[in-house]
Amino acid sequence: MVTGVVLAAWASVFWVLLLSGRSFLYVSSRTFWVIPLGAIALTAAAAGRIATARTSTDERLDRRRAWTAGLIVLPAVAVLVLPPTALGSFAAARRSTTAGGFVVASEEQIAQGPLELVDVAAASWSRDAMRALARRAGSPVDFVGFVTHRTGMPADEFVLTRFIVSCCVADALSVQVRVVGVPPGRFREDAWVRVRGAFYPVGREMLVDASEVTPVPRPEHPYLNP
Repeated sequence: MVTGVVLAAWASVFWVLLLSGRSFLYVSSRTFWVIPLGAIALTAAAAGRIATARTSTDERLDRRRAWTAGLIVLPAVAVLVLPPTALGSFAAARRSTTAGGFVVASEEQIAQGPLELVDVAAASWSRDAMRALARRAGSPVDFVGFVTHRTGMPADEFVLTRFIVSCCVADALSVQVRVVGVPPGRFREDAWVRVRGAFYPVGREMLVDASEVTPVPRPEHPYLNP
């Protein structure tokens, strides 16, 4: 019976994520299929386990099994009870910036068309992408992300940050650009903004000379999917 309850708790999590539309806070669009599949599979497993749990003798739940079940259910309870939130500046300060090879953008993609934060991410590990990006110096950009501040950063600057998720939030990496020419003290930490301006790669640092910075609501899908 305990196993059935644990399975039912996790089935509830998947159903809540599916029906509430909160799945984008935990998985990328390419792995969304895990949510409905998990909801159906865990519901069936829980129902089967509970249906076959009846026995002619009482089985005592020992302390070890109770603790084990509790630890397994605890994350499920946290997802159901805690308010939904996206990764922010706290996570950005403790996670790596894009240095993995799952962000792919060809030289041709970067050389023409509007520049995206995914292009910036690709250039952080690919020399070819970086060269293509360097040739776009001065190009106009329109980026959306949240505000983070570095220690000692001037008042008229901040770092625009966005997370890129390939599979789920566990593999999230951040892409960051330094924004200059910002109205001092106007934008708080974790505020979502739209930055328009001219883009300049300066060494390994990406910089935007802002012509316009405006507050925006958090996007419905806060993570980028490469």
